[in-house]
Amino acid sequence: MLFSLIIPVYNRPDEVDELLESLSQSNYNEIFEIVIVEDGSTLRCQDVAQKYGNKLDISYYYKENSGPGDSRNYGMKKARGDYFIIFDSDCIIPKQYLDEVEKALKQNYVDCFGGPDKALDSFSDIQKAINFAMTSFLTTGGIRGGSEKIDKFQPRSFNMGLSRKAFEASQGFGNIHPGEDPDLSIRLWNLGFETKLFPNAFVYHKRRIDWDKFSVQVNKFGKARPILNSWYPKYNKITFFFPTVFLIGFVVALLALVFNNDLLLKMYFMYFLVLFLVSTYQNKSLKIGYLSLIAVWKQFFGYGLGFMESFIKIIILKQKPQKAFPELFFKV
Repeated sequence: MLFSLIIPVYNRPDEVDELLESLSQSNYNEIFEIVIVEDGSTLRCQDVAQKYGNKLDISYYYKENSGPGDSRNYGMKKARGDYFIIFDSDCIIPKQYLDEVEKALKQNYVDCFGGPDKALDSFSDIQKAINFAMTSFLTTGGIRGGSEKIDKFQPRSFNMGLSRKAFEASQGFGNIHPGEDPDLSIRLWNLGFETKLFPNAFVYHKRRIDWDKFSVQVNKFGKARPILNSWYPKYNKITFFFPTVFLIGFVVALLALVFNNDLLLKMYFMYFLVLFLVSTYQNKSLKIGYLSLIAVWKQFFGYGLGFMESFIKIIILKQKPQKAFPELFFKV
């Protein structure tokens, strides 16, 4: 089996440098190729790719900007491999990653897999706090962090594997972003393919992001979910509503204070106290524990509001997603 590593990139030459450096340290003994797709960048990484040309089998392509989903499809069409592995440019890959993937595929082959993400000690405190918010069982149920307690795992495209057969059958990613990865997972299920979590195939996801960008990102995640629910109602889950319910509950808790009832607000306090203690223990830092509270609040607030707005427009008012939220769709 030949692995083709597909890396779309937009104005991130420094990220690509770190990613390729980590891949150059891989313990994997078999041949693998790397396909870099420059998605209309003004800050190109061609020189970075050439820098590693003597260490790695790299193909570099430049195309006009059409979004990460279409860029991944472009890379998979150019690739030579039997099995595609997709990374975001802000990932750092452990030495044993490809060995773990090959081992898992040999033990229980699947046409699409996903792996979790972790944080390196060298990451900033905010990056570690955001990583906690995105991966903790207390916030997302561990869906991104390695939980196997869900019946159908939806791989995330920052760390995702896809067979050539599955790609050709599904035609890859759609033009919605974010949301292109669960959209692909569901279409694969409908085509008879299976998806699986490979817990040991983790990456270090750096997420070069500030608080404002994080808020915008999770808000878009919230907007995308009702669109996916309208496309695939069979896979709608009550848990998708939790961040919005969380926000509404918080408003109710504040209003209840008018009637001298602070029980609900105390429950919120206890929840955030548990978050603080768990993050502090996991990260061995009081500061990261505190920053994790900010990250979780921004995550719930941004996602919850985005989900509520999208639910009203898409589910209740029956607006077309492309007209209601044109910012979520790339023109291909």
